Amino acid sequence: MTQRAKIDTDGEGTGPATGRPPVVHRPTGLTTAEVAERVARGEINDVPLRSSRSTPDIVRGNVFTRFNAIIGVLWVIMLFVAPIQDSLFGFVIIANTGIGIIQELRAKKTLDGLAVIGEAKPTVRRDGAATEISTSEIVLGDLIELGPGDKVVVDGEVAEADSLEVDESLLTGEADPVVKKPGDPMMSGSFVVAGGGAFTATKVGREAYAAQLAEEASRFTLVHSELRTGISTILKYVTWMMIPTAIGLIISQLVVKNNDLKESIARTVGGIVPMIPEGLVLLTSVAFAIGVIRLGRKQCLVQELPAIEGLARVDVVCLDKTGTLTEGGMDVTDLRLLGGADEGYVRTVLGALGESDPRPNASLQAIIDRYPDSVDWRCTESLPFSSARKYSGAAFSESDGETSTWLLGAPDVLLPPGDPALAEVDRLNERGLRVLLLARAAAELDSPRVAEGARATALVVLEQRLRPDAADTLAYFADQNVSAKVISGDNAVSVGAVAGKLGLPGAENTVDARTLPTDPEAMAEVLDANAVFGRVTPQQKRDMVAALQSRGHTVAMTGDGVNDVLALKDADIGVSMGSGSEATRAVAQIVLLNNSFSTLPSVVAEGRRVIGNITRVATLFLTKTVYSVLLAILVVCFQVEYPFLPRHLTLLSTLTIGVPAFFLALAPNKERAKPHFVRRVMRYAIPAGVIAGTATFVTYLLARHYYTGPDSLAAETSAATLTLFLVSMWVLAIIARPYTWWRIALVATMGGAFLLVLVVPWLQSFFALKLVGVTMPWTAVAIAAAASALLEVVWRWVGRRFPA
Repeated sequence: MTQRAKIDTDGEGTGPATGRPPVVHRPTGLTTAEVAERVARGEINDVPLRSSRSTPDIVRGNVFTRFNAIIGVLWVIMLFVAPIQDSLFGFVIIANTGIGIIQELRAKKTLDGLAVIGEAKPTVRRDGAATEISTSEIVLGDLIELGPGDKVVVDGEVAEADSLEVDESLLTGEADPVVKKPGDPMMSGSFVVAGGGAFTATKVGREAYAAQLAEEASRFTLVHSELRTGISTILKYVTWMMIPTAIGLIISQLVVKNNDLKESIARTVGGIVPMIPEGLVLLTSVAFAIGVIRLGRKQCLVQELPAIEGLARVDVVCLDKTGTLTEGGMDVTDLRLLGGADEGYVRTVLGALGESDPRPNASLQAIIDRYPDSVDWRCTESLPFSSARKYSGAAFSESDGETSTWLLGAPDVLLPPGDPALAEVDRLNERGLRVLLLARAAAELDSPRVAEGARATALVVLEQRLRPDAADTLAYFADQNVSAKVISGDNAVSVGAVAGKLGLPGAENTVDARTLPTDPEAMAEVLDANAVFGRVTPQQKRDMVAALQSRGHTVAMTGDGVNDVLALKDADIGVSMGSGSEATRAVAQIVLLNNSFSTLPSVVAEGRRVIGNITRVATLFLTKTVYSVLLAILVVCFQVEYPFLPRHLTLLSTLTIGVPAFFLALAPNKERAKPHFVRRVMRYAIPAGVIAGTATFVTYLLARHYYTGPDSLAAETSAATLTLFLVSMWVLAIIARPYTWWRIALVATMGGAFLLVLVVPWLQSFFALKLVGVTMPWTAVAIAAAASALLEVVWRWVGRRFPA
């Protein structure tokens, strides 16, 4: 049995007959002097709600990496043993690191600015007055007021309770709300689902129960995503391949060939550096950072960066009707009397009910706006609305001394099946109108069966305001093959009518969630087959998300009310409106600060751009790693000089990977993100790298037999470089598909830049590239053409044989 807070009505301590529940001995909270004392003692709530990486962390994270350390050592060595041209790769790394730091700092500035806008502002009582303050300004002993949807931000003890019900499931796992009375403990991380009250802060800062957990869980992060995990896995494998290959190359160049020491060191470094896909991590970070900045301009706060990636993978989006498809406000359009009720009396009842709730929801606020309260009724007991009950209520002492108890809520919950009034309700719901039933209860308000035997008195008809952008947003999801499921606590017919007005496919087939099977498998079948669900309880929302996930769906959940919190927490991606409750914003990964549902397609598009483009450019980087490792192995096996100096591979990497990858990583991309990132990248990178490396080494061996004399190695290197560049350009041309004017221009520009190096004398000298004769250069071109044709065939075969 749920306990209710009764109000003392014996006359002692009651205030004027305003209709509001009187409060006995209302605490005034701390004084300004007491607050100052506690601040001086350091008894403040110094744990931030959200925490982006600090500037030192960003610098350290970009500078002190495993591969930067390897390249840094090699760079220092090259500065001593070779011309500056062979040390260019070091300057490229410095530039890359600088770009990464700048972009992350820009993203940090955007995130921190938005976090301040979206931060919860608890209401505290000081000097007897309620005021909103930042969470970090709370001090020990503060009296913090609570209402439905408010999050408990510090530990404390209940001081006031008016039918206060708190959900502690995010901390304890217990799904049922806990009724709180004065003296009961309050744990940070819980939230209010019904009623109101106030509590005294007993633990603040890092001493609070959930503070440490919240600080870590809420941290803006670039990790814990399939993309980042996949790249880390690839880099781990690259390291394993690189170490033995590099050792073999060092021994081969320094010992076996017994070449000039400086020349041997230069060619050894030239073989090791290209094995490292150093720009891949940078481009991933930059792509995420730019995504955050772009979304920030649209007032979209990404509270966890991988949410951009996660939303790109979503194939089902669950939408709460109220606040998502419809705007928060409503208007009372009609009052239909039942059973010969007197209209003036009903208006008085509705006015008193509105005044009985200090924190009205949107429906009750519309009633308050239409029916002002009469001051000669006094509320003696109140029952706040909860999503689980689907109704609220109050008991009154009327102006003539009579007492009455009233309920206001869902007609199909308060009335028995078959009641004549339900037919009228259905007709109204079919028009997309929301209908509340006003009923006079026969039992006491604190009875668990208060709704039984209630006498229907009137139907309150409300019109919901559709969001003007909702139809276009739903059309976008349909076009992108993302299934939209409308899940609402309202009447199923009414929800279906609203969805139908917005053009949602399947809106005509609505499902009353009270008929849903409890078995997850059976529930999943119903969810897959239908799109609109009404009369859904908060626990059912959570179960529905789990059922969809059991079918392999990636689920996004949107909502703004306290009844959405559990489902938002369990969904793969939780999206909250900025005007939503504190608890909703706290658990969501994405907060739409402008409350615009139409921002969601931008988030999806940004995620798809990041994931799709990083997959593209990762193939470029790892193709280079594969052919570099293969060339090193072949050099060791054939006991020949390594064909390239660092300057050659710096030039190739810049023109075929570095510059193109930067543009490709930031290009539009609407393809839905797919799983198995590592497999999807490596299935192309391995054959492409093997073909490029083999073709290059064949050209090099032929050139070794063709050229003779003291300068033959330079000519051999030039021929091998030409083959490798042409094959790498073909890989780039494949990656750049489908072609647009700027992609064609990008590939052509890179080719033109290499041609410029071959024809301008001082560039020839700077990069040590000069094609000698006619036969060998054209042989290199022919080998590259054959390799490119083979690459095209293999690329298409891999796509069919190993589909993503």
